[in-house]
Amino acid sequence: MKNILIMLLLCCGASAFGQNTFKAKIIDAESGEPLIGATAQISATQGDVADANGEVTITNIPNGEVTIKVSFVGYEPFSKKYTFPISEASIVISLEPSEEEEEVIVTATRSGRTIDDIPTRIEVLGSEELAEKAVMRSSNIAMVLRESTGIQMQITSASSANQSIRIQGLDGRYTQILKDGFPLFGGFAGGLSIMQIPPLDLQQVEVVKGSSSTLYGGGAIAGLVNLVTRTPDEERALKLMVDQTQARGTTINTFYSEQFEKLGVTLFSSLGRQEAYDANNDDFSDIPQIRGLTFNPSLFYNFNPQSRLRLTLNATLENRLGGDIQVIDGGTNGIHQFTEENKSQRYNYQLSYDKIVDENKSFHLKHSITYFDREIIEPNFVFAGKQWSSFNEASFNFGQEGSRFIVGANLYTDRFDENPLGGLSRDYSHTTVGIFAQNTLKISEELSLESGMRVDTNDDYGTFALPRASFLAKVSEKFSIRLGGGLGYKLPTIFTEDAENLTFQNILPIDPNLLEAERSIGGNLDFNYTTSISTDWTLSINQLFFSTRINDALVFRANQGQYFYENANGPVNSQGIETNIKLTYKDFKLFANYALIDAQLKYDNVTRQKPLTAKHNIGAVLVYEVEDKWRVGLESYYTGSQVRGDGSTTDDFWIVGFMILRKFEKLSLYINFENFTDTRQHRLENFAIGNHFKPAFPEIWAPTDGSIINAGFIFDF
Repeated sequence: MKNILIMLLLCCGASAFGQNTFKAKIIDAESGEPLIGATAQISATQGDVADANGEVTITNIPNGEVTIKVSFVGYEPFSKKYTFPISEASIVISLEPSEEEEEVIVTATRSGRTIDDIPTRIEVLGSEELAEKAVMRSSNIAMVLRESTGIQMQITSASSANQSIRIQGLDGRYTQILKDGFPLFGGFAGGLSIMQIPPLDLQQVEVVKGSSSTLYGGGAIAGLVNLVTRTPDEERALKLMVDQTQARGTTINTFYSEQFEKLGVTLFSSLGRQEAYDANNDDFSDIPQIRGLTFNPSLFYNFNPQSRLRLTLNATLENRLGGDIQVIDGGTNGIHQFTEENKSQRYNYQLSYDKIVDENKSFHLKHSITYFDREIIEPNFVFAGKQWSSFNEASFNFGQEGSRFIVGANLYTDRFDENPLGGLSRDYSHTTVGIFAQNTLKISEELSLESGMRVDTNDDYGTFALPRASFLAKVSEKFSIRLGGGLGYKLPTIFTEDAENLTFQNILPIDPNLLEAERSIGGNLDFNYTTSISTDWTLSINQLFFSTRINDALVFRANQGQYFYENANGPVNSQGIETNIKLTYKDFKLFANYALIDAQLKYDNVTRQKPLTAKHNIGAVLVYEVEDKWRVGLESYYTGSQVRGDGSTTDDFWIVGFMILRKFEKLSLYINFENFTDTRQHRLENFAIGNHFKPAFPEIWAPTDGSIINAGFIFDF
């Protein structure tokens, strides 16, 4: 009996001796900073997550050879075999940043920094997101912008399906759209811009919400959208995309780029053909007949590694014909008369020169000229005009790593010449000269400040001083805070959503002696939290609070069949919150967002909700992706009730879509079911448009084209 007890004690002692402990510190290989949240594992059930010091402890490890696996989002995985009992008293594991996680360099804020280090809050849609949206809507970027939190695409014409962009509830004229930092789409040219910009040649889309006039001048009260086009790589790229919809729409896009020794070239072309489509069989088009051509070549010349010249040409020709389906098909008679035809031509060239003096100094020149010609033709009415605009800028970057400066000056001209009908002419000519300065200061490793000042002088509306400031506080590796704000302004023109709705009929000219420029003050505060829950799970949350106040807002008035503008006798306020959540698990990604937009008109001694602006919006997208093989997406978007112009309330609605893409070596095949639940305004209200001869279209607050199925292929040569 005694011998048995001794044997049991020896076995227990051996078992206890075989239970080992592994302790290690996990750090970034480049900075040496601890990687809080990194995961060390032996098996799926045995491991530990790094604490605030980057330290992990794994207990109950048996004797013998054991493999320790370490992982962290954005870093190359680490795996090593250790023999226990282990002789090393202190183990340090260095993780290398993953080469697959490319740094996102943004240009809209002029600082040229990575998105994680910029104090200004900026949202970036990268090439991966753009590729997904391109297969959903290959002809224009409306889909790209619509699905961003707090952005609404507002249809301004039931016949031609023109759309404008609204950021945080504010009208489209308050958003400045740039292409590679050039303002090309304002004024008269802005009415069709969203519908005439294809996404295939874009490298990324940068969105800055809130007053941003300090960066690029007037017009960015609600924010700015910078469209960054692709540049040539050493490896040649050649793509062909063909897309077909069941609604009788065909789009063919091609893109080519190549870098030779000193010369680089990109070439994008798009050909679109859409037949008129009537979703609800009421004899009127919900998608107009469209014939469109876009041709965009760019040449890059590198004089040496420190200097480069870029020349870009843009040409867009389009004819949009909407209205009575029978008339569009050539069957005009006594009853069927109404059509709305938009003929437009857009030509632009951009010239830029960048010179790096040394590692701390660089010089930049920009020059562009844009010509836009548009004609709107309805029965017994024609509106036609031409817009010439130019942009010239010189800027100089200097300073050390901890404090960078940019100073510069620019000249912007905008001239509109109308071909008057009945003697009514609304010509204008604006010349604006501006100087600006901006500093990005790294106060400490945790705190950065970006501040700037612009002074613009306009020949009709005077001088505008536009300060702005943004702070970034990195509380920890996982948590950061941004706080920013600034002033903005917008010069009055007749080109607003209200005027577009009326195809500019019976609208009186703007008198600079009677109107003031619109001015704004705005700010935002956001919190960003990112963590790795385990090896397979990651979570990021962004919470934004925003507020914008517009003084002297341009108000559209009616008087005995004529329309005119005047400055509001009270402010327009837009405030609210945006919540964005991203959850990933292995090959699955879930994006969820919510926007509360409280846009109020506080003039004429009343306070009322801004018409056609939903207070509540919800979105959710679930994506399954196997790299270079599959991409499957399911999305749903909720739009809350809206207030019509007469004060009545609309219904709320959901839109649900599904997309699947299969990648082969050079070929990608896809099919997309957009709004497959067929949500449309015709089904949510009595969509009465009156007679065929002179229809009266209701306000558009929901989709009218219904369920759209498109399919196609992308071939990489």
